[in-house]
Amino acid sequence: MSAPTLPPLRLRRGLAPAGAHPGAGEQRGWVAAIGTFDGLHVGHRALIARAVSLAAGLALEPRLLCFEPMPREVLAAQDPPARLRNFRERHRALQGSGLAALQLLAFNERLRRLSGDGFLAALQAAGLRHAVVGHDFRFGRGGQADADWLAAVGPARGLGVTVIEPVLSGGERASSGLVREALAAGDFARAAALLGRPYAMRGRVQRGRQLGRTLGFPTVNLPLKRRRSPLGGIFAVRTSGVGLVAWPGVASLGTRPTVAGVEPLLEVHLFDLDRDLYGAELEVEFVRYLRPELRFDALPALVEQMQRDAADARAAL
Repeated sequence: MSAPTLPPLRLRRGLAPAGAHPGAGEQRGWVAAIGTFDGLHVGHRALIARAVSLAAGLALEPRLLCFEPMPREVLAAQDPPARLRNFRERHRALQGSGLAALQLLAFNERLRRLSGDGFLAALQAAGLRHAVVGHDFRFGRGGQADADWLAAVGPARGLGVTVIEPVLSGGERASSGLVREALAAGDFARAAALLGRPYAMRGRVQRGRQLGRTLGFPTVNLPLKRRRSPLGGIFAVRTSGVGLVAWPGVASLGTRPTVAGVEPLLEVHLFDLDRDLYGAELEVEFVRYLRPELRFDALPALVEQMQRDAADARAAL
């Protein structure tokens, strides 16, 4: 017997007061895993699983409540953290998680200035009945409230609170910071252990300048849609989507300095594939770091290096 198909994950923006919508989730209230959830590593997955389990026992709707942009992208605007997943990737990855809705809050000046009390009151007014947070969760103006505060005051205000202790992977506490560290070092095995799966990026193929085709290396171009990428350079990759399953290739992630590029772009040359993929949504899994992005004085030198990169990627795959 096949497993039941879960309904699509709904997207809800903002915090409307409970009863403002006719849906069952607003009438009964909801349980939420709350946090930034960049990367959706094994620690994040533990929070989500607990929220889904609690919601089932309480006959409430399970949701994930997160922020866009990420708070640190606003609080450290001059030096934001590398984004492991853009919003579309995160929404896609949560499909089938057991969650009913993704509750998305805009992290703006108004939200940043809310006190811990004010933020908690807004959540409860919108129907939150039980909060699931990590041990290092902080919220409210200046991070004045934390998981311990929430666990202390929540029950007195009619709010259930569950605090999840650190989740270990290979003896280290799973965190988005460690995933970024592993990716920056090209250690994809460590990143996969922390994430619970290989690291990948997803995007929709856009039309480029066709330069790769003229050089004998046609590529599919995927915009990053994140302020800072957690990795860069040349990689051996596998690509899936629109009938492709782990298709081997070589990818460049960077600004393409040899051809005066400016915006970061993920370009993937799929080996032995001649197919129009414009508009297709693809997922690119990073398998092996090959070298940093370089600037070449002339295109022939670039082509020679691309040939070596392709050979190295084939060997790695």
